[in-house]
This record gives sequence, structure tokens and C-alpha cells, in this order.
Amino acid sequence: MRTLNARLAPVLGLLLGCVLSLGPGATPRLSTASAQEGTPRAPAPAQAPADACAGSANFLIGAARSDITGPAAEVGMMGYGQVSQKTEGIHLRLYSRAFVIASPCNGRRVAFVSADLGMVFQAVKQQVVERLRSKLGDTFSDDNVLLSATHTHSGPGGFSHYTFYNLTTFGFVPQNFEAIVSGITDSILRANARLAEGSLRLSSGDLHGASINRSPEAYLRNPESERARYSDNVDDRMTLLRMTAADGRELGLVNWFAVHATSMGNTNTYISGDNKGLAAHTFEVEKGGRTPGGPDTFVAAFANSNEGDVTPNILGGTNGGGANDFEDAALSAKKQYDFAAHLWSTAGMPVMGGVDYRHAYVKMDAVDVAPAFTDGRTHRTCPAAIGLSMLAGAEDGPGFGSEGATCENVHDVWSQFTCAAVTTPCQGEKPIVLEMGTMKPYPWSPEVLPLQVVTVGPLALVAVPFEMTTMAGRRLRDTVRAQLQGTGVTDVVIAGPANAYSGYVATREEYARQDYEGASTHFGPWTLGALQQSFTGLASALRDGTSVPPGPTPRDLRKVVVGLQPGVVFDDKLLWVDFGAVAEEAKASYVRGETASVTFWGGHPRNDLKLGGTFLRVQRRESDGTWRDVANDGDGVALYHWQREFCVPTLACSHVRITWPISKDTQPGTYRLVHEGNWKSGWDGRIHPYAGSSRPFTVR
Repeated sequence: MRTLNARLAPVLGLLLGCVLSLGPGATPRLSTASAQEGTPRAPAPAQAPADACAGSANFLIGAARSDITGPAAEVGMMGYGQVSQKTEGIHLRLYSRAFVIASPCNGRRVAFVSADLGMVFQAVKQQVVERLRSKLGDTFSDDNVLLSATHTHSGPGGFSHYTFYNLTTFGFVPQNFEAIVSGITDSILRANARLAEGSLRLSSGDLHGASINRSPEAYLRNPESERARYSDNVDDRMTLLRMTAADGRELGLVNWFAVHATSMGNTNTYISGDNKGLAAHTFEVEKGGRTPGGPDTFVAAFANSNEGDVTPNILGGTNGGGANDFEDAALSAKKQYDFAAHLWSTAGMPVMGGVDYRHAYVKMDAVDVAPAFTDGRTHRTCPAAIGLSMLAGAEDGPGFGSEGATCENVHDVWSQFTCAAVTTPCQGEKPIVLEMGTMKPYPWSPEVLPLQVVTVGPLALVAVPFEMTTMAGRRLRDTVRAQLQGTGVTDVVIAGPANAYSGYVATREEYARQDYEGASTHFGPWTLGALQQSFTGLASALRDGTSVPPGPTPRDLRKVVVGLQPGVVFDDKLLWVDFGAVAEEAKASYVRGETASVTFWGGHPRNDLKLGGTFLRVQRRESDGTWRDVANDGDGVALYHWQREFCVPTLACSHVRITWPISKDTQPGTYRLVHEGNWKSGWDGRIHPYAGSSRPFTVR
């Protein structure tokens, strides 16, 4: 995430005088009580012994996909921190892809979700679990629900309960939050309802040429002996879990590959799942699970991993994305899809064993990190703060100033001021520009954070609420792998960002350079050590079949969160036209390779998000005269674009443009473009549906 940059700097500057304050530490890690956080949860019960499932290949599997696309107009987007980057349409709808896996041998089950989001904020996880409990009782809890984000930067924001992540959206956006929570919940419920006997296969391999390290100088700070263990400065490993029903039906897959979903840059205003969403869509289409309006018979999740310093923009680019948003997203998607297809076809390792998990909340700003996980001395983590270099942005998305601003190397007046006035010894080299952790009455970012380990046979998922750099992820994997020796675990994967979000984690050596990733490591230079220490406890408890203390309960801020965005007041149009009328018509014919475009008089998309539906249809006329859908706004084929239009005497008019780039392999015939929407009456506030279509046109 590029949370703050040049365009946010003025906003931050107005805040600095009143928000830069220092605060004392709090209770140590895995504490079982905290007056600030509320009543602690009861400890999780000990699991069945690991050998209860030894040699078992029997699983119950269910998969489902649900729409979580938020407002497609006038909502700030989540990821780049650009105040001016607001949604204006849809390139590819956002989805929650849920997989429920249960092992009859020990009665355990887990729900894994990969959601097309920038991150899964803590409030989302809280309310998803709450709604699951209301439907299914104790079937699901914090412990066995793992919600991860693909980390697309092209979705609407405003769905955190913490101020820091709502700055550029000017507060909380309830409509977007509800779309996300209800969609994720629905996908898990339907996946759980589809549980049936099946089998799992695991495959992994190295995908080269699909990613590069965007902070190579920081990576070089890591010990040479450590770097020598690896062939590249990014994680090339892709791990794929293949799911098949007992009757042979292909149900779906999850693969994990570390790369930012930032092929589309900070000037893009279309909602999109970016490279990972496109790769997932392509695989689902290939397996027959994505016919327009059809059921989700095959679900493919392209999940993320330790992508903190990894960019997909191998051909360069500006504004955080590639040189061409759509082309670069398609290129990255194809590379990931092609290799996933290879792993799918060669997945020969049957998954044997059972499902197990451990989960705990840790107060990450007050962990006493033992010498075994540091430089040989005891250290403590810090109240959350960001450094000056975070404003500079990453190398492929520069912002305000430059990276590498440290208190050891003061190179301008601002860093000199921050180092002298507000930087704390705890944060080491970081010139603090904003300390979110000491804000009152609540911190601006969460500090009580969930850590989770899930095992499915030989696969271990390490769920972290952070963006971990390549080497930080490698070290944490090694830590967990060492604790799980002898359990049959062969593949350890970082699953993240997951279950909550609170910035980055860099290694201690990378942190010292204070590039973007180090400056964005909220809890100070020993954050990675704190994670290694905490996951040592979780993994060893899982290995030994013992329980772990649940830790302090995170706060629930739903009653105090503030939203400043107004809703739709009413929709207007010219007196002599209807909603859905064509304002600019299609041509009579097109040649394959050209782009068809139609503009309609429309309504505001926030009137109805069309969840499970669509704002557009590309239709072909069949031989019997009927029109059949060949694409919609969930396919990444045609673009839905909305813009506010001035019409006397109001600014309440809308133009909707549907654009269809006609591919070279499009079947010749007669087509039309259809727009469906809703308009709001200014008299009684009622919402009314409408539809319009272009004239038929031929494609040659």
C-alpha cells in the first residue's frame, strides 16, 4: 500500500501540529487481560493429536464466489492514498472467493478467503465472524476463518474503522463496507453449504520473470550469507492447492504468489481486481465457471503472499503502475495464469493429513522481544508511527521527497526537524512524521492484531496482517517451518495481508535504510522479531496439540466511526430524454480490433451497486432473433464509465459510457451494448430501475 504521498502531504501537514504526540507503552504480548481492549476471549481448546489424521486423504471441500464490488462513482480508492483518485467506473468487478476445507479425521474445518481488496481491515473480519456465528453458531470463529486480500489498489476505500486508512476517502463509507462484509459472509456460507467429499493435491514451482524487487538497495542490506541462499531478490515460488470432488468434478484452486496487484496505477479510476483478479477470471472462464449470468461452478483464487517490496511492473512505469494500466495488468495476469495452469496440470502430490489451526491476538506496540529474535539483546516494539520516507512513495510510484531519509543521514530541514523534535529512540533510524499509535481517544491504526497459523495436511499458511518484504517473509517461514518439523509440513506459505492491516514489515537491516517499506513498518525496527517470537509459540502449540492464550480482545469501533461523504440526493436529466436514452450512438458497423462505444443518460451507480448483477451487457443476436449476453462488467472485457454531467439548472445529471474493445477473435455478427441502472427521484427519494440499449451494429 502507498498510503501517503505528495497529494496527501498537504492534508497531513495540516494535521501535524495537533497529532504528533508521544505515548507510553502498554501490556506485553499475548496478555490475557486489558482494560482498554475489553474482556478477553476464552482460550481455544486443545486440538486433536496430529497423528489422528496421519495417512488420511479424505476431505470435505466447498468453494463459492460472491460479488463485493463497492460504489463505482465518487468514492476515494484504497491503496495509493491519492485524494483525487476516485472511482468512475468498472473494469472488472471485485469478488470474494471462499474455500471451506474440513477433515473428518479430526472434525476440524477452516474457511480461507481471497478477496479482491487492498486489504482486509479488522472491522471486516470482526463483522464477518459475527455474522457467521449468527447463522452457524460455533462452526466458525476468529480461529478458523482466514480472510486475505489480493491487495488490488483499484477498489473503493472507506471500509476501515481506523482514521488513518480513511483519510483520503474523507471518512467511513458504509455502503462499501456493507458490500464487502455481506459478500465475504455469503461466499463462506455458500462454500460451507457445498461441503462434499473430495481430494486435494499440492504443487509448487518457481515463476521467473513475473516480478522484480522495487527496493533492491534495501534488500542488499541483508547479510550476504543469507542472500546467497536464494537465486533472486524476490520470491519466485508459486504454491497451488488443487481441489477435486469425489466424482471427479474440478471444484477450484488457490495459488499463492508474492507480487503487488499494482499493474494499474494511481491515475486509474476504474474498479478492478488488477492482475490477480484477471488471472482468476481467466482460469474460471477456462474451466467453465464464468459464463455470463451463470453459477460459480469453478472458483480460482490467485492469493497474495510476502509482496511488500515486489512489483509486477517488469517493463517499468510511472504513477505506481505499469506503462499502460490495462496492458500491464493483462501481461502480469497471463504470466501468473500460465504458470498456475502448469502447476494445475502437474499437481501430483496428494494432500494427506488433517486441518488444524492456532490463532492469537498480540498487542504489537508492546512486545518484549527476546534476544533469540534480535541482535542478542532484549528489545521492545513501539507505538505505531510512519517515517518521512513513506511520503516519498515506492520506487515505481514516487510521491513527496525521496526515500532513504534517516536520522543517521539527515538530508533536509524536515527530516532534521522530525529527528530533533518527535522521533523516539524506540523507532531507531526513523524520522517520525506521524505517530498513529498515540492518538486519542483511539489510535489511528490498530495495534491489537491477529496472528494465525493454518495447516491443511503438508501445507502451512502463516497469516499476517502486514505486507512483508521478501526477506522478512523468508525469515518468518523458516521460523514456522522449524517449529513444525516432524508434523509432515513441507510447504510454508505467507498468506497476507490477512485478517487486519497495519502497514509493512521489513527486516532490521532493511529498516535501517528507511526506504518506503522500512518507513512503513509501524511498530519499529524489531517488528519482524516480534512476529517470529509470537509465531514460534503458535506453531509449537499446533505441533504439540496444545492451546494458546487468545490474547487481548481488539476494540470494536463501529459505534464511533465517522463518515463525511453525502449520499445521492437525486438524479436529473434533460426534460426531453428518458433515463437510459442514448446520448451518443454506436456506429453502424465495426471491424474486429476496433472499439465500440455508446453513451447513455444514466443515474448514479451508488443508487444500486448491482451486486451479483451488472451495469452493462454486450449482447449478440442469435439466429432466432433473441439477444444473448457475451460479456458484462464482471469479465474485464468491456468498460463501464460514469461521469457527472452539467445540465441546467443542476449538476445532478450523469452520462454513462459503455466501451467494448472488439477482440480479433470475436465472432462476426450483429451486436448491441446495453446499460442497466437506477435513478433516484428528488420528490420522494425512491429508487427506480431503467435500461437502455444501443442500435444493433455489425462486427466484421
